[in-house]
Amino acid sequence: MPITTAHIAADGRLPAVTAARGVDPPLVVIDAGHGGRDPGSSSPASPVPEKDITLALARAVRDELARSGRVRAALTRDDDTYLVLQDRYAIARRLGADLFISIHADSAPANDAARGATIYTLSEVASDRQAALLANRENASDTLAGAPMSRNPEVNLVLIDLAQRESMDRSADFARLLYREAAPVFPFRPEWHKFAAFVVLKAPDIPSILFESGYITNATDAAYINSAEGRQQIATGMRRAIEAHFARRFLRTAG
Repeated sequence: MPITTAHIAADGRLPAVTAARGVDPPLVVIDAGHGGRDPGSSSPASPVPEKDITLALARAVRDELARSGRVRAALTRDDDTYLVLQDRYAIARRLGADLFISIHADSAPANDAARGATIYTLSEVASDRQAALLANRENASDTLAGAPMSRNPEVNLVLIDLAQRESMDRSADFARLLYREAAPVFPFRPEWHKFAAFVVLKAPDIPSILFESGYITNATDAAYINSAEGRQQIATGMRRAIEAHFARRFLRTAG
């Protein structure tokens, strides 16, 4: 599939977006965790640092979606670039993303037996706090889920709260889909879905997950997520879950 490039006048060039079939196909923004001066985790069990693992996995998911051609995809970074956390989900918002996935590799230096993938979504407490902070920053010229914000800050707080709670529900739905599609292919932790206040999950109007692909401190996990076979299996599971997620959304809208 060809790649096109999106731009916005005020902020310059945004990441390249893959093409997809149909009218206004949904867009997934894939965030490779860490990068640049932030290498992420490292371990004697892995030949490469986390920042390189996440970039390779993000590219594999992007390329898998491009081959399928049902969903557009973009990466927050496609090289060894450092991005502050807020810029990662800000890119997704500026592109008008319908789903945001941040990819990482876990670490447990004190327990090299720990292994398996984990999916994180935003916690209720983090949602409440972020909604209040965001409402204080927004003004009438900004938009939320494509709609203009109010000039009344109290109304904005309600709008953001409603949008974020809907996004949290959809994020949890996607987490379940990803587990369903990927668990038969690669291992998850027994407690595979957790809630946390990760900054990259705090876009109020975009369903978002943080995917810990496995433990860089575990030799089996590290070998898997560093292998071409492992990356492809993860990408295939991601693609299936993403396509199922948007198919469900289409059916709900059509019904």
